[in-house]
Amino acid sequence: MSTTTNLKRIALVAVAALGMGVLSSAPSQAAFSGTAGSQLTITTTNATGSLEGSASDSTTAGTVTVTGLALATTDSFSVAATKKSVPATTTLAAAPSLLFMLIDTATSSAAATASATTGAVVAENELNTTTESSTSVNAGAPNSPNTYVNSKWYFYQESTTGTDRVAGTYTYTLIVTPMGQASTTGTPQTVDVTVTIAALAADSLVASAANSTAYIGTATNASSDAVLSGLATASDTPRGYLVVTLKNASAGTAARESVTITTTIGTVGDGTVRGRSVVLKYNTSGGVAYNVYADGTAGTGTISISTPSVTFANKTVSFYAAAAKTLTATVAHPALKVGANSGAVRMTGIDASNISWAGTAYIYASTAADALIAGSTTPTACSWDVTNQRHNCDVTGNAAGTAKLKVIDAATVALATATSNEITVTVNTAAVAKVAISFDKASYAPNERMRIYVTPQDASGASLPANTYTNLFATGGITSNAGFSGSSDTTSAVAITTSAASSSTTGAKAGSAMYTVYAPAAGGAVTITATGGTSLPVAGQVAVTATATVTDSGAAALAAVNALATTVASLKTLITTLTNLVLKIQKKVKA
Repeated sequence: MSTTTNLKRIALVAVAALGMGVLSSAPSQAAFSGTAGSQLTITTTNATGSLEGSASDSTTAGTVTVTGLALATTDSFSVAATKKSVPATTTLAAAPSLLFMLIDTATSSAAATASATTGAVVAENELNTTTESSTSVNAGAPNSPNTYVNSKWYFYQESTTGTDRVAGTYTYTLIVTPMGQASTTGTPQTVDVTVTIAALAADSLVASAANSTAYIGTATNASSDAVLSGLATASDTPRGYLVVTLKNASAGTAARESVTITTTIGTVGDGTVRGRSVVLKYNTSGGVAYNVYADGTAGTGTISISTPSVTFANKTVSFYAAAAKTLTATVAHPALKVGANSGAVRMTGIDASNISWAGTAYIYASTAADALIAGSTTPTACSWDVTNQRHNCDVTGNAAGTAKLKVIDAATVALATATSNEITVTVNTAAVAKVAISFDKASYAPNERMRIYVTPQDASGASLPANTYTNLFATGGITSNAGFSGSSDTTSAVAITTSAASSSTTGAKAGSAMYTVYAPAAGGAVTITATGGTSLPVAGQVAVTATATVTDSGAAALAAVNALATTVASLKTLITTLTNLVLKIQKKVKA
């Protein structure tokens, strides 16, 4: 038999055991000593419990101790329990009843003995209260009156896996009634006890800093922080969102805490409440996207987000003015093709507060003659690149040649408040004539990263627009006189695709394809070789090479040692010379 089952059976035996006892009194009409209502002393400790698992809660039970002076061996007292209050999510009728388990009984007389017997459980009545149990305590032999009797019991709720027990605090009233000879009833005494049941960890409403998140971005489902920049003009349309997801310590989504958001610029809200410092509802399991609004103030602001349990890292928001102050244009594609060239020109702008300007920008050809080569004299809208905080402007190549372009902050030149510098683009329609290969540096340390660039060129040696060449190299691609180390790219491909723009992040170079390899561990010259393929004219189908040096670390160290030895030798010679000079001077002085 399991311990839980045994405890429950003991408890059921004792279920009624706090009432109907037999402590007799003398005189026969008075039970226990003392004035009415104070014949017995009752002390209690409250109980706790948990919804986790299904084990008995007797391990966290409360206690009730009843002590009194029995004037006769026939005196007794009864103890009953009734439900008083329960958590709001259940009812008195559904709430579990109390169980009692006898711990011990004792008397003040060595000649007397104390014992307990149980009575029956009293059923629930019409008022949804339940008297749980009763007990009898015998003071001892008939010749042992005037004996203090002590009876101590555990009380706890019956464990259950059903829905009748919920988390919260339950209050029960214990009613202790003394009785004398011939069932003479004394004044009942009452005392309240509580049983507090802890919620499941997964149901905790308390947010955990380790599991909760807050992100700022342009989407209502942002899962990482993004740069948020919006037009400062006041609007009821959100410029961005703060996506807050609260989870409790067990990563459950039951967490529910108010969210306090404060911003130094613009306003924040949930569609109902809006302001610079607001307390907002959080009443969902899937996260809430709170709105970020512009209020007409330009600048960069700080947003703080917190709940009673969690403080998130501050977020940053920028609101730019409608008019730009400075626009700076650069050429992203040195060589354009006839037709569409996406993102061929880049523009960065700032407003009067030096905030990155993200309004709608337009690119146009400076003159009609320029428009014949690339672009149009009618301004064309550019796109905003939030990741790189710049505008990307497409350019249409119309014919071979060069064209001058500008970027403005309005749809027409007349309405523009800011105009960029003038930049020159080149449309190259020449055919590929040859190919060059090169390293990104002249020398490397052993195992250092190396970049190899493959650059198709026209007959004049100019780079060409981005393109794919089916057979730029002959069979074998690029070979090397030394084996590369590490996870180097394979260089044997004959088909090559070049990049349109350069990138400081990836190392890409406009007009070239790139391989990433790692230098050999040993020092020496590394020479790569390739032969032009059938994508080139016959004159271009020749071998091309590039050479770089890998520094021999051992040789370098030896050279350093030799240099140091030479320096030491020179110092030794100098010291000797100085010493001899001093000796000569001393001799002359003595003379």
